[in-house]
Amino acid sequence: MKKLLLIMFVVVLALSFGACAGQEQEPASEEPAMTDTTSETPVVTGDILSTGPNGEKATPATTLSLTDEEVQQIKDGQYTAAICFHYAGNDWSSAQQKGLQDTFKNLGIEVVSITDANFKPEQQVSDIETVLALEPDIIVSIPTDPVATAPAYKKAAEKGVKIVFMDNCPTGMKAGVDYVSVVSADNYGNGVKAAEIMADNLGGKGKIGVIYYDADFFVTNQRVEAFIKTIESNYPDIEIVEQSGFEDPNKVSEVADAMLTKNPTLNGIFAVWDVPAEAVVASAIAAGRDDLTITTIDLGNNVARMIAEGGMVKGLGAQLPYDQGVAEATLAAYALLGKEAPEYVAVPALAVTNDNVLDAYKTVYHTDAPADIKNAKE
Repeated sequence: MKKLLLIMFVVVLALSFGACAGQEQEPASEEPAMTDTTSETPVVTGDILSTGPNGEKATPATTLSLTDEEVQQIKDGQYTAAICFHYAGNDWSSAQQKGLQDTFKNLGIEVVSITDANFKPEQQVSDIETVLALEPDIIVSIPTDPVATAPAYKKAAEKGVKIVFMDNCPTGMKAGVDYVSVVSADNYGNGVKAAEIMADNLGGKGKIGVIYYDADFFVTNQRVEAFIKTIESNYPDIEIVEQSGFEDPNKVSEVADAMLTKNPTLNGIFAVWDVPAEAVVASAIAAGRDDLTITTIDLGNNVARMIAEGGMVKGLGAQLPYDQGVAEATLAAYALLGKEAPEYVAVPALAVTNDNVLDAYKTVYHTDAPADIKNAKE
């Protein structure tokens, strides 16, 4: 039976949520124009270091596939889907949404609602209640808070909705029973890459700070854990002199200002995703510290431009949010078909520096980098 592979992994500069990271950020200044060029994009490979929210071993997203007959069966079902973001105002969410929409369109699944909770658990609970009134067959979502949102997701599961989670899952829910699967980037792997880029740019010695998301968010915790362990284990001449957290992504500058004031000889700062990294850059400029080395996770347009022009952001570990979206939509199709799905699926980590930023951008977003990023590289 001829296979229609719905997932091809490319080397584009990342993510995520979010949903960072599940967790991500203020809006970037411009959204990438994500024209799908999957057939032209290199496949990202490599070992996946992350485990799932409950310690699950990762299944590579590249292994997911549907046959022609299965795709036609989904099309014949005339299914509907809703996408419930924790926060939709960043490049990671935009790319993930595009991957979902493109794949749902190929499967004949109508997207009936896309919501943005703006990092507020109570808003996401309300969003899910509103979405349920539309009676979707599928919900793809990233929980803002694994505890506060759990009852709303459980209600959706009880109604028979097929739920696929980005990055994290609510407390008390079980894969294969209450939800289909969790899909994430290799956040641990991206944390390792951010640490390695930091160490390389510092020549293996110096004093650094870590700015983390002070919330119970699985994927951002993985990033920070990986960064710190890599520095402490592999680079004995680099000292992490301060770790400071933020709860509100709009107040990262206050955290960065305090860190730089307290540590005037700091050589570098790791910020947990790209928008907080932008705030660190602004604080460093205000403090006259444009010699600071900054690394992060997720390739938003602004940090991509900074990397291309050789600015303070020297590199990062990139998620592949478009590919993550493709995987999530494919797993939803698995559930509709009654096809067994892995509990935890991940896409590989991608190291991004000035040397590969343009190729990485294409891998992450499935489109060429915008002119301003290309011009910055030239």
